[in-house]
Amino acid sequence: MKICVTGGAGFIGSAFVHRLLEPSSTLAAAGEKSEEDTSVVVLDDLTYAGNLENLERFKGHKRFEFVKGSINDPEAVSGALDGCDVVVNFAAESHVDRSLTDAGSFVKTNVDGTRVLLDEAVSRKLRFMQVSTDEVYGSLGEEGLFTEDSPLDPSSPYAASKAAADLLVGAYTKSYGLDAVITRCGNNYGPRQFPEKLIPLFITGALEDRELPLYGDGLNVRDWIHVDDHCEAILAVVREGKQGRVYNVSASSERSNLELCRQLLELVGKPWDLVRYVSDRPGHDRRYALAAGRLRSELGWQPKVALDDGLAQTVEWYRSNRGWWQRIKSGDYLEYYEKLYGERLRGAEGKDPGVG
Repeated sequence: MKICVTGGAGFIGSAFVHRLLEPSSTLAAAGEKSEEDTSVVVLDDLTYAGNLENLERFKGHKRFEFVKGSINDPEAVSGALDGCDVVVNFAAESHVDRSLTDAGSFVKTNVDGTRVLLDEAVSRKLRFMQVSTDEVYGSLGEEGLFTEDSPLDPSSPYAASKAAADLLVGAYTKSYGLDAVITRCGNNYGPRQFPEKLIPLFITGALEDRELPLYGDGLNVRDWIHVDDHCEAILAVVREGKQGRVYNVSASSERSNLELCRQLLELVGKPWDLVRYVSDRPGHDRRYALAAGRLRSELGWQPKVALDDGLAQTVEWYRSNRGWWQRIKSGDYLEYYEKLYGERLRGAEGKDPGVG
């Protein structure tokens, strides 16, 4: 099997590539092995959150190929999908805060980029895997869980763009008979996550004794899952998911942002007085929580990483890999691309002004 992984230089996409070619120590300890009969081609445009360092260990790997290109570019998509059997679409603009100030880029990538992929998948009769998010369901009350049949009610431009993409995938299945499946997952955490996200933001900021922003009252609740468990779920759906089905992915690990941030500071060994409460962002959903019974009963998936253990491992990874995230915060990681492609990717100084 040959799999095209779009957005494979990002956090979750690169973790999936690692799962296919060289599982993490966590998964290896659980008996998971690489997919020896599977080759991987990564299609990534290397925008600000894509980082080739995430894939550096596979340079020259006989089952790995990297293609620089956008999912909005039909020619790049066509070239990347040559010989593929499956496309797994991780490529997306994904940071909610950025979507509030630049909704257009989210619609372009998350909606129209998905359409480009779908058109090519239909013409080649590929299996299509859409990696989506629990945010498409909107905000949940204090009780209950979202199921795959819950209505879509997104609150942010990001979530709306992902919901639109999900609807496109479903429409292509019904209209063209595309063999497509969708997963919707809660908040991921783990190694190599871009530092603008909550967990790496708090860990790296605490390690540098920076002030740490916490939205509103900190009581917004999220459903957390280790990225390795998410990748196992995706692989299970790629292998055995039923055409046209949606599968929620959850480790049933809910924490309020307040609880989570307190735990992270304790793990890093830093005081709570680094935290600064800031005004809540517009449309900030109060709670997400998913029912993942379909995934567990139909495909036999079970999470392997307990949240407390996973958080401790994640803190240790960021503590031991300061160079990785310090290059990102300074913008220096973008020079890595310049050496490969001879072009500057962000601004006059090759830096993303929104980072750091």
